[in-house]
Amino acid sequence: MSDEYESGGTRPPGPLDGDRGFDLSARLADRERRNLRRRLSPANRVAERAQFAPAAGGDLPVLDGEERLVFASNNYLGLTTDDRVVEAAADAADIVGTGAGASRLVTGDTLVHRDLEDRLAESKHTERALAFSSGYAANVGTIAALDPDVIFSDEYNHASIVDACKLAGAEVIVYDHCDAEDLAAKLGDAARNPETTDGSWLIVTDSVFSMDGDVAPLSDICDLAEQAGAWVMVDEAHATGLYEGGGGIVQREGLSDRVDVQLGTLSKALASQGGFVAGDDDLIEYLVNAARSFVFSTGLAPPAAAAASEALHLARTTDRRDRLWRSVEFLRDGLTDLGFEVPGETQILPVLVGDRGDALALADALYERGVVAPAIRPPTVPEGTSRIRVAPMATHGARNLERCIDAFREAGEEVGVL
Repeated sequence: MSDEYESGGTRPPGPLDGDRGFDLSARLADRERRNLRRRLSPANRVAERAQFAPAAGGDLPVLDGEERLVFASNNYLGLTTDDRVVEAAADAADIVGTGAGASRLVTGDTLVHRDLEDRLAESKHTERALAFSSGYAANVGTIAALDPDVIFSDEYNHASIVDACKLAGAEVIVYDHCDAEDLAAKLGDAARNPETTDGSWLIVTDSVFSMDGDVAPLSDICDLAEQAGAWVMVDEAHATGLYEGGGGIVQREGLSDRVDVQLGTLSKALASQGGFVAGDDDLIEYLVNAARSFVFSTGLAPPAAAAASEALHLARTTDRRDRLWRSVEFLRDGLTDLGFEVPGETQILPVLVGDRGDALALADALYERGVVAPAIRPPTVPEGTSRIRVAPMATHGARNLERCIDAFREAGEEVGVL
């Protein structure tokens, strides 16, 4: 290498010549051709009604002025604008500060965080809980810290679980969606395989699956895990706060003492931001020291922690959960009566359409009628199963629900799917 290059001059000619950058325009064009390009569309508030701005790229967005009903949010209990939650966040900002300021292992640990974690542990029936900056960080940090030798993962698990499995560097065995028999077969195969028979095994699954609204067979999974000597980890992102005592499916099924690791988010029913892990004292103490997404991240903002804590309290002590389930039943019955197929058993209502183009057209027609409900198409869901994902909130009154059903009837007839 020349002295000129070593001293910061012109790089040497020859094999280093050429363009080794990234053609992002071509990648975007390819997404456009496949109907996979998505764009940001800001809203003026996070609630059951909102104004939206047309997608503007990097330009300053301008709201279109027309308010639409939002059936696309994970704000299931409608608590993001509840005065008590807003006041809790404001008080935390005023008293504690707007940000944690550092990792919680340095100076970012506050009494607000501890209050939240105590309430989470109580609702999840565990010894302790630990708050992370996001549910994604909780999954990645926990699985990587556990460092399992073999992971058995449901094929429809959330992307954060998929990425965590890759980061952990484990042998990943994917079993058929919600299929305990296939999991049993895969566990048996692994037990007979010299390359996987030894070491630590982790079975990981969502409890409620966000695109199908179905529920994992957790009791069967726990039975299989106990037979195999494996641990069970359940992500309750779409269930936390919606069942008895503010718990999730694990609590509904009475499995708190059989699930080793419980995860969840604070950004859905709990109307805030962040994620958490709940379990026994040894698990949480270990994660405090070994989960890199916790150790090397600034602590959850105190206003976010306080908002989630108050939202969890309201989920446990008010009628919000009952109101949500009444809305879910009303909407599911109404859509089914129209002739739509709406599988699942939770607050997530996948209205199956089938064809990708029909689903996109139906979403556009609903938007024109004042209803925001997204089209979900491959690769997020399997080919031929494109759908509209409908998610009502506890704050959607009967009139709003009826308007949604009317919009589906008119839009469905216009697009030709009814």
